[in-house]
Amino acid sequence: MLLSHLDLWRVYWECVSRPSTVFICSITAALYYLWGRQCQTPALVCSEAFSAFLQEHCPVVSERFSPTPWCWGGRFQTLVCSVLKSKPHVTYRNELIRTGDGGQISLDWVDNHASASYPESSTRPTILILPGLAGNSKQPYVLHTISQATRRGYRCVVFNNRGAAGEELLTPRTYCAANTSDLEHVVQHVKGLLPQAPVLGTGVSMGGMLLLNYLGRKRSESGLVAGFTVSVPWDAQKSSVSMEEPLNWLLFNKYLTSVLCGLITRHRKILEKVVDLDHVLKSQSIREFDERFTSLLFGYKSCEDYYVDASPDKKLHNTAVPILCLNAADDPFSPKSTFPLSIVQDLPNVALLLTAHGGHIAFMQGLFPRGENYMERLFSQFVHAAFEHPTDINKACCIK
Repeated sequence: MLLSHLDLWRVYWECVSRPSTVFICSITAALYYLWGRQCQTPALVCSEAFSAFLQEHCPVVSERFSPTPWCWGGRFQTLVCSVLKSKPHVTYRNELIRTGDGGQISLDWVDNHASASYPESSTRPTILILPGLAGNSKQPYVLHTISQATRRGYRCVVFNNRGAAGEELLTPRTYCAANTSDLEHVVQHVKGLLPQAPVLGTGVSMGGMLLLNYLGRKRSESGLVAGFTVSVPWDAQKSSVSMEEPLNWLLFNKYLTSVLCGLITRHRKILEKVVDLDHVLKSQSIREFDERFTSLLFGYKSCEDYYVDASPDKKLHNTAVPILCLNAADDPFSPKSTFPLSIVQDLPNVALLLTAHGGHIAFMQGLFPRGENYMERLFSQFVHAAFEHPTDINKACCIK
């Protein structure tokens, strides 16, 4: 028998009058309110023409970004994503290429021979992926990027920095965010193999710094049709200061420093010829590691000089291809005060998409954020727009 309105109100009142229920309801309401406040449309900073192009071909830029309800803080998003993120299965074809100084670089290819959209291999659009500071082709964000790209019919190649993917170092040289010679060598190699295939570069964190520095230095001769970056630290000096805040040092800096020390330990025999490795391995922060190793290895007078050269913000005005950059305002690696808003506003070819939340290489959405998230959706739409509408995007960016 159906309950009357009076009976329903009586049952409801009996439930909410219980202290435990009141507490649960209050917490739920508070979380719902707070989560609602986190759901905001990202800020798109760019020229009117580029904005119009992105809103038409990348509709995700106009959607509200809704972070995972139970995980919206920048540090929390960053930590949880690193643990929960799934790893799609990807089968690579590895290629080792030699460099002019006698070194070698490991490239991991996904040729996508089954591509229905681009059955002709010679013209199949290709995405060059640059991982982060201590990353390689095995990182979850790289695997998800490849999953998105291959579904679109594209080919992918991951540029693993020297010594970062398990290959042997043949010369006493690793990598840094400022030196773009290895990236230039890789682009030339890819274009030499596939002269008719358009190539788009995508970089994550330090990989994004490297990509932007390369685009700024090569200008119209980069060999790339467009660029896409995620969670770029725009000012290396200020990013270092942020990472040395006590909580950030404990959660991120200390761990990354140990990973970097582990990388050079694997190549101890060849690296100890040029640096005091025992001194380097005592580093307790990324800054100390860069002072004792990176800046010395690449010929800088000081770590500060290296950080100035590594920061991509002042090089944006030299870039000559369409570029979309995604950053979160609560990224512990890249303080929002360093975002180059005034610089980007005056450039026709660069767009900066800023979310209020998302952390560092996270941008998690949904209750169970193990799979694809906001940054993968944005990447997928942007690369499709760049490859499928080259004339329109170049016109919007005032590129001839």
